[in-house]
Amino acid sequence: MANLAPVRLPPLLLLLVLAMALSACGEEETADIPDGGDTTPAASAPAEPSADAGDTCQNKVVKGKPLAEGKDYSVQVSTSEGEFTIDLDPAKAPRTTRSFVDLARKGFFDDTEFHRIVPDFVIQGGDPTNSGTGGPGYSTCDVPPPDTQYTKGVVAMAKSGQEEPGTAGSQFYVVTGDATQLPPEYAVIGKVGEGLATAEKIGNLGGPDEKPTKKVVVKSTKVIES
Repeated sequence: MANLAPVRLPPLLLLLVLAMALSACGEEETADIPDGGDTTPAASAPAEPSADAGDTCQNKVVKGKPLAEGKDYSVQVSTSEGEFTIDLDPAKAPRTTRSFVDLARKGFFDDTEFHRIVPDFVIQGGDPTNSGTGGPGYSTCDVPPPDTQYTKGVVAMAKSGQEEPGTAGSQFYVVTGDATQLPPEYAVIGKVGEGLATAEKIGNLGGPDEKPTKKVVVKSTKVIES
């Protein structure tokens, strides 16, 4: 399995890559972090994910129990460096969010590490192997809209460059700096509500090789319904 990693490109190089993509339909492997958008959790989570006419996902796997309508969902992430809470937005990525909640409830993320830390960019975790290549054994798909932006605090899913836009397993990113140059290819599950300072603290623990300078472990995750 390919390594899942978002690539931060210089502005001029980014323009060149986009131009090449439009003319030749070729795309280098890159991982992305979708939209800041509305920071408020969806007021009504769809009970069953459904595709609209613009959904190009070939893989429409649905995992986990349906999320209750009329409820807001968040996931409290307890790490060795403190806690932060992800306010989920199921409307942006219904299949992906449902899977993320299911994994969190099962304790899938417990004892995993933030295996990739890029200061002022992103922190990446959710890999049971801590290698950057692991996942849950399946993938979901929710294509983000073209106007998706990756602003500080946004939480999105990782994929390899060979996978179609919106593909997701268990690896996720928290944007801790400026990632607005990333293209809209990765499913957005929400945004950090409380504890952004903790995510930023973790974001300062990365070396020039993008590896942690200190082990940061996810101790537990707790799904909160309100």
